[in-house]
Amino acid sequence: MIHALYSGCIAFMLSVALGYPIVKYLRAQKAGKNISEYQPASHQKKAGVPTFGGFIIWVPTFIVTAIAVDWWEHRSILLPLGMIGITGAAGFVDDLGTLQHRRQGGLSWRFKIAFLTLLSIAAAIVLFDHIEVESINIPYVGSYKLGLIYIPIAMAVIVGTTSAVAITDGLDALAGGTTLIAFIAYGIIGFIQGQEFVATFAFIIAGANLGYVWYNAHPAMVIMGDTGALALGSSLAVVALMTGQWLLLPIIGIVFVMEAFSNVIQIGYFKLSGGKRIFKRAPLHHHFEEIGWAETQVVTRAWLISIVAAMAGVALALEVPS
Repeated sequence: MIHALYSGCIAFMLSVALGYPIVKYLRAQKAGKNISEYQPASHQKKAGVPTFGGFIIWVPTFIVTAIAVDWWEHRSILLPLGMIGITGAAGFVDDLGTLQHRRQGGLSWRFKIAFLTLLSIAAAIVLFDHIEVESINIPYVGSYKLGLIYIPIAMAVIVGTTSAVAITDGLDALAGGTTLIAFIAYGIIGFIQGQEFVATFAFIIAGANLGYVWYNAHPAMVIMGDTGALALGSSLAVVALMTGQWLLLPIIGIVFVMEAFSNVIQIGYFKLSGGKRIFKRAPLHHHFEEIGWAETQVVTRAWLISIVAAMAGVALALEVPS
């Protein structure tokens, strides 16, 4: 555990150290994000804030993981790293289309879902066939192997988590803070299970993410964009699956669940009711802004919910009979 904690601390310091030159370079390249007209009017002041902030997370993550984790003994760690690389690259392409001087727009949600579905098939097969983590762990009940049905379940976990984290990324430090709390929770779970390499990896991402939040704290100097959000979501899903505690992910990541379902409910009700809305604006964090909450209030309260949910998730993980 000491090794994992030190690795997270190093990742944080490296992220903070690299953050300033990365932000400076992005500003010089005029990598400012275009703000959608569908977002609250108060968000227009964010126009021009550099995107691609995910690099502040992923560069330190790859560097520290290469040094702190024994790749040859624990080759399974290549799966979440590969997910980071692939989804981060897709997010980068998407972010290119959202820049102020671009007119084509980012990737469509249909394309993203199709892409994530194909990627999740490959990841689920690796988890099932090579890493052999096909079980479901149920608190107070026990652990059971699922067989081939594990593959579609793992696919749903990856696609759902990745999409939900991307939806959550809409306020300064919201996605960054809530995902780092979730990674800390799974780091603790990994350590409890004796998977110190998983714990180390989770704390490395948490530390690097914390360094990103240093620059993303309100008012943000940089936005993670899908370069960060897609990679955070996909790697969190894979880490949860590697621990076998994916059933607890909706609890540990309850903020992501609330954000995603608010979008689904809003869109569904809008279509069924002929244009009526349940929320003033979706996803949920924008609804709270519209009813008068300050951006910092929304984010801080989301963090508080995430911390309590993470504690509950870890406690439930301890309740799985061995």
